[in-house]
Amino acid sequence: MSLGSSLYNLVFKRTSTFALTCAVSVLFFERTFDLASEKIFDKVNEGKLWKDIKHRYE
Repeated sequence: MSLGSSLYNLVFKRTSTFALTCAVSVLFFERTFDLASEKIFDKVNEGKLWKDIKHRYE
């Protein structure tokens, strides 16, 4: 049994399984993309954000 045949039988054969796989994949991608974007933003703006300078004003 080839990889393509196995993938078809597990995911693409039934519409409900395909839709569930799409939904789970989208949720995983969205969360990963959000975390990566936030890390990049924090790194680029390091020292300028409130969480970095809050101790000066307390």
